[in-house]
Amino acid sequence: MTTLKPGEVNLGTTIMAVKFDGGVVIAADSRTSTGTYVANRVTDKLTKVEELIYCCRSGSAADTQAVADIVKYHLDLYTSQHGEMPTVKVAASLFQEICYQNKNNLSAWIIVAGWDKQTGGDVFEIPIGGSLHRPEFAIAGSGSSYISGFCDKSYRPGMSKEECIEFAKNAVGLAITRDGSSGGVIRLAVITKDGVERQVVYGNELPAQYTG
Repeated sequence: MTTLKPGEVNLGTTIMAVKFDGGVVIAADSRTSTGTYVANRVTDKLTKVEELIYCCRSGSAADTQAVADIVKYHLDLYTSQHGEMPTVKVAASLFQEICYQNKNNLSAWIIVAGWDKQTGGDVFEIPIGGSLHRPEFAIAGSGSSYISGFCDKSYRPGMSKEECIEFAKNAVGLAITRDGSSGGVIRLAVITKDGVERQVVYGNELPAQYTG
């Protein structure tokens, strides 16, 4: 298993994405941790790589930022050469190729999500090691182990956009409550053919959770 290098910053995070008919909802907390020290309380872990394609980053902040920058460069090149926007699958395949070829040197678990005219809303997951998966919803990061049961129980195929937003808010909010490495605010993005709608859920607006 890849470990962080000396001085490297760990996102220590909760990220997720879920599909609905017509688009996707992506969400993440905003805490960046360096061991037990909170290096940044308001990180934006939802990274734009194309007009309607985003990635959610967990693992090493440096590694995931570098991989996202490389993929963005290649997607811009793709658009120039082909005269059309790349699909979400093309973007995910680029992430997967880079992560797999450098699997012994990277600490990166990435969720790629967005909308394209061929498939509509699409979600891909590239865990550490560089494999590629296409789930209906994806969760990752240190907080994901606290919410996997909740997500399995709460997710239903065919949920509406509003239901997916609430699902994401509740899942990430629960992770923030339970996981010491997740915190801050919840950043959400709803991606459809009409564009990207960004939302922020502040600490005093987080869904109420039982804490004992």
